[in-house]
Amino acid sequence: MNVSIRWLYKTPRNQETRFESQEMPLERALLFVEDIERTGRAHQIELIDGRGSNWTVKEAKRYLKEVEVEPHNVCIFFDGGYKRETGEAGLGCVIYYEQNGKSYRLRQNAFVEGFTSNNEAEFAALHLALQELEFLGAKGIPVEIRGDSQVVLQHMIEDWEIMDPTLASWGRRVDQKLDHMKLQPEYHKIPRHKNNEANRLATQALKGIPVAAEIELVQ
Repeated sequence: MNVSIRWLYKTPRNQETRFESQEMPLERALLFVEDIERTGRAHQIELIDGRGSNWTVKEAKRYLKEVEVEPHNVCIFFDGGYKRETGEAGLGCVIYYEQNGKSYRLRQNAFVEGFTSNNEAEFAALHLALQELEFLGAKGIPVEIRGDSQVVLQHMIEDWEIMDPTLASWGRRVDQKLDHMKLQPEYHKIPRHKNNEANRLATQALKGIPVAAEIELVQ
């Protein structure tokens, strides 16, 4: 979860002004808070998350302690591929997350038949990613969702209404999964070249190459 820090600064002569930092990961923000507190001149320190909710320092520390043993700082990449001639689709997703002080990357793809469009494959790839996240035990946390499908992302942000009943049904399935897991999605549209991992997984699925892998990322 990314947050910004907001605080009231008072000089020895009791002059005061307010400051607000740029957004940063919560863990890093708390390190800055500790340093700011040591000056003895910072008051009313609070943290603001991406949804505009305010957190006290105590609440933020308790939250970090609670999520440490569960997946958090989750970022999903998804992509779908489609063969019009056969109705075959390849789904690909990559999930980056942290747990117990370590960082991980999970890659998963799937081959499916009977699809009607590339957009359906894109929705299904996002749903696949959420299923994998559910298997990891993630719940009640912010999740970054990144993809290059304008149709999927604009629909999920509710900027676009989809008239196609098949795609609308997939949108509802994604929403239901998010609600069931109590996730707080943050959608980001990215250029195709920044979605290479998920795209490669979707392509491999279409070629009959299954991938299901998870590794610890060593910094």
